[in-house]
Amino acid sequence: MRPAPVNKLSEQERRAIIDICNTAEYASLPPAQIVPALLDKGEYIASESSFYRVLKAAGQLTGRGRQKSRQKVVKPTSYTATQPNQVHTWDITYLPSTVRGQFYYLYLIEDIYSRKIVGYEVHETECGELASELLQRTVFREKCFQQALVLHSDNGSPMKSLTLKAKMEELGVLSSYSRPRVSNDNPYVESLFRTLKYIPQWPSNGFRSLNDAREWVERFVQWYNTEHKHSALNYVTPDERHHGKDKQILENRKQVLMLHREANPARWSGNIRNCEPVGKVELNPDKTPEIDEEKAA
Repeated sequence: MRPAPVNKLSEQERRAIIDICNTAEYASLPPAQIVPALLDKGEYIASESSFYRVLKAAGQLTGRGRQKSRQKVVKPTSYTATQPNQVHTWDITYLPSTVRGQFYYLYLIEDIYSRKIVGYEVHETECGELASELLQRTVFREKCFQQALVLHSDNGSPMKSLTLKAKMEELGVLSSYSRPRVSNDNPYVESLFRTLKYIPQWPSNGFRSLNDAREWVERFVQWYNTEHKHSALNYVTPDERHHGKDKQILENRKQVLMLHREANPARWSGNIRNCEPVGKVELNPDKTPEIDEEKAA
C-alpha cells in the first residue's frame, strides 16, 4: 500500500473546511471566494482546490447559494416534410390600425414544405374559437383531413385553448409547440411575417378599418403565393412548389441555360446556375442550422 502523502489534510482540517463552508457567512459562496475572504482575516486552512475536493467528497459542491441549478435544455421536436400538407405552422401577428393602441389580428397558417399560405383571416380579437374555425376550413380546403398533419405553433393562449385542441383532435391533426421562452422554434412563419411587414406596400401608418386590413392581406397572400419567387425554393413560387410544378420549371430553366452555354461557351467560366429542386424541409432539425431570414421568407 502506498503511504499517504505528507501534505494530506488531516481529518480535523477536513472537518474545519466543512464547518466553515456551512456557516451563514460562507454557505452561499464558492471556495474561490471563501479562501480569499479567510486570507483577509489572516486565516488559512487549505488551498481552493482542497476546499473543492473536500466539498465534492461531502456532496456539497453543487447547489451552493440560492440560485437554482441549471436546467437541462430539452431539444425541440423535429419534423420533416417531403410533400405538401405534412407539416403546417401557424401564428397570430398584430396589424396596427390608424387609431393609436388599436390592432387587428392576422391568423396565418403556412405549409413549411411549399411555404404556401394555406389559411389566413383577419379579426378584431384573438381567441381559440376563431383559430379552430380557420383550421377546419384550411384542412377541408387542402383535403388533408385525417392525414397525420402536424400543426406547429408557439405557446400563446389561443394556440393552447381547449377549443382548438378539441378541433385538432376531431380533424386528426397532431399538435406541436415551441419550447417555452424560446423564440426560434417557429422560424418559418416568423420569417413570413417579417416579409409581410417589410415589403414596400406595407401601410406604415396603419389600417383604416378591419375591411381595409382584410383587403390588403388578401392582395399580399395572392402575391406571396403566386408571384413571389421564393429564394428558399430556388426561386419558384410557393404555389408552384405546392402543386408539384417546381421540378419541371427548374428543368426548363436548366435547358435554356444549357442551350445558351453551348451557343456561346466563351461567356461561361463555370457551371450553369443551380436548377435543382429543393428536397425535404425540416422543422427544428436535430442539428439546427442558422435559418437565413431572407431565404426562409
